[in-house]
Amino acid sequence: MEELQTRHRSLRTILSFALIPLSGFATDIYVPSLPSIATQLHAPASTVQLTLIVFMISYGIAQVFVGSLLDSFGRFKLGTASLFLFAIASFAIALSSDINVIQAMRVVQGVTAALIVVSKRAFFIDTFSGNRLKHYTSLFSIIWATAPIVAPFIGAYLQQLFGWQSNFYFLGGYTLLIMALELIYGAESLKTRNPFKVRPIFDAYLTVVRTTDYMLGLVIVSLNYAMLVIYSMSSPFLIEHRYFLSPIITGYCSLLSGISFMLGGIISKLLIARPFNSKMLTAILFQFIVTILMAVTSGIKPGIYTLMAFTLVIHLLSGFSFNNVFAYCLQRFTKNTGIASGITGGGLYILTSVFSYGLAHIIAINDQQLLAFAYMIFALLTCTIFYFFRLSKDRLLSLSLPA
Repeated sequence: MEELQTRHRSLRTILSFALIPLSGFATDIYVPSLPSIATQLHAPASTVQLTLIVFMISYGIAQVFVGSLLDSFGRFKLGTASLFLFAIASFAIALSSDINVIQAMRVVQGVTAALIVVSKRAFFIDTFSGNRLKHYTSLFSIIWATAPIVAPFIGAYLQQLFGWQSNFYFLGGYTLLIMALELIYGAESLKTRNPFKVRPIFDAYLTVVRTTDYMLGLVIVSLNYAMLVIYSMSSPFLIEHRYFLSPIITGYCSLLSGISFMLGGIISKLLIARPFNSKMLTAILFQFIVTILMAVTSGIKPGIYTLMAFTLVIHLLSGFSFNNVFAYCLQRFTKNTGIASGITGGGLYILTSVFSYGLAHIIAINDQQLLAFAYMIFALLTCTIFYFFRLSKDRLLSLSLPA
């Protein structure tokens, strides 16, 4: 019996990791299809790009609030029901030709994805502790980075062979498969349920958002992820309309971009024992220098190769910084883990949406130089915020040391 329980816990861990990248799959799989969707639905590029942002904002806002529900009512039933609703919304998008219906279903996907992903992040905190928990949380962003690697690569071929609708059929089928496995092997991981009382829940939220180092860390991870998102929003139109290349090329470029982001996370995990401040400072300063070089050289010989060469280095450094600070934020609170996990993931997506869509709205990115300027702005903001983050973190450390 004990061996069976251990095996089932291993399967639950695998299933949880399989769902951690779901939000990334929901955004990245149809990135190569954005120009085709705009053409077929007779919609402007900005409206089609908004389907990404609508999902991210609804996903982010929902994450902030679903944590308290998961802490009070458990992870399993809410998570499983959300998998079913996410699949239904995916099929509805595939069958629709109305951009307004698609936007509405993207909101449903965002809310249900939040319930799914937050419950799975909380599963690890419920189940593991100590070094094992630290090991798993440091893997989160690496596993999560599989989405921008695999999803657009799959989506590019689905687009080429079957059209943009096939991306959403794939999402629906994937979540239904995981739901079936969850019903067979899944179980509730929450050991002690917190009563759903408004005042204590509000106080818990207040404690988290008033923690200076945590909130500054959240801004840093959002700025680094925004670099990936603004690339995803602009690269299909840049590659397919400016360089006149196919969606397959867009998919391969997104694949390389995602690999760079993941490689940055892997490097950060290998250097986990190195001093936090020094390795972060090195990474963000080097990233800022690379963005300047990208902007300066963009007028000399612009093209797909120079675009991707600079992008890959920038995204690698983004992945490095993201993994370090995201793991720090997740481990910052050990009580009310659902709330803390929800604010971390939700705040990340809300801030990323504001940064990426806001800057894309101000700067109509249609060439390499404008993309470089966008990267440069994010890198400069990261440098500035990290300065205050380091002061706050060092002050916290000095207060915790004995006199």
